[in-house]
Amino acid sequence: MTGRERILEALDGRAPDRVPLALGFFAVDGAALAPPATWREDLVDVAFVEFPISAEEETLRRRAQPYEGNTRLGTAGQVARYASWTYHPESSDQRNPLEDALTLADLERFGFPEARGPFVADGLADQVAAIHAHGLAAAGNTPHLGGELFEAAWRLRGLEQFLLDLVERKDMAGYLLDRLGELARRNAVALATAGVDVLALDDDVGMPGTMMISPATWREFFRPRLTSIIEAARAVNPALRVAYHSDGHIEPILDDLVEIGVQAVNPLQPEHMDAVRIRRRYGPRLALWGTIGRQTTFSFADPAEIRREVRERIDTLGPAGLVLAPAYDIDEPDVAWASIAAFLEAGRRSG
Repeated sequence: MTGRERILEALDGRAPDRVPLALGFFAVDGAALAPPATWREDLVDVAFVEFPISAEEETLRRRAQPYEGNTRLGTAGQVARYASWTYHPESSDQRNPLEDALTLADLERFGFPEARGPFVADGLADQVAAIHAHGLAAAGNTPHLGGELFEAAWRLRGLEQFLLDLVERKDMAGYLLDRLGELARRNAVALATAGVDVLALDDDVGMPGTMMISPATWREFFRPRLTSIIEAARAVNPALRVAYHSDGHIEPILDDLVEIGVQAVNPLQPEHMDAVRIRRRYGPRLALWGTIGRQTTFSFADPAEIRREVRERIDTLGPAGLVLAPAYDIDEPDVAWASIAAFLEAGRRSG
């Protein structure tokens, strides 16, 4: 089977010829991983397109260069995207541009990026074609401020203010989420139009042991808007698979995610999500994407330990509906290539 076929089989709840492998849930900077010359793309089964920054944002990309590599700010491309939304985390006096908004009218005056009409991102279809030519599945994330809805809202509004909005100023919370939902729908449709196999949506609504907001609040504000994003993308490509990322604990909303059409969840951090319990509850109809490693595993664990964990995951979760990937980002400078190689080798041999 090709990597693309493996990913699609797994996301459909079936068992491919071996468990497919990924290095994360986003586009991974290969240079940051510093692989040896023997690195081959076919060691993983999925690649992520990079949503291109428009020509109008090129000056913002240049502005972002001094901040590249900063662990709080992200990459140059991310900072450029932040700046296009007038969110400037590099500035000590402007972290949340809507924090001082007192009324709905204050939010309405904010200049959100244009979201009306169809949007075709130049080069996305070519990226998908190139990924498919290598036999890999093509996945895509929408450009956003950390997440499509919840994270983007609190980064613009400030976490405390936005949490209060959800309880005391629901009209303001709803307006902000509607604008963000429009952008996410437009970008999800662009990815579906370009032909990606997997739409990767994300919002960190979980934290250790619980959710950052109540499940009831998530259902009131986020479920309908997330549903709208998925439905808009699937109207273009009904065969599109949808995966959803959140760090931390999100078990209370797994039923909701399944009901609105999410086929896989990521990353199932072992400290916060019991993958075996989730597998027993849902079987392979909810694919599990991740599961490997605690926060420091890939930085400090012995490669033999990583190989043992890969084998354990396959033995306990079964080969159907499983995409093995690190449960934490691995594009940090303290991650040894030997750890990544151990994961890839064990996955290919054990799957």
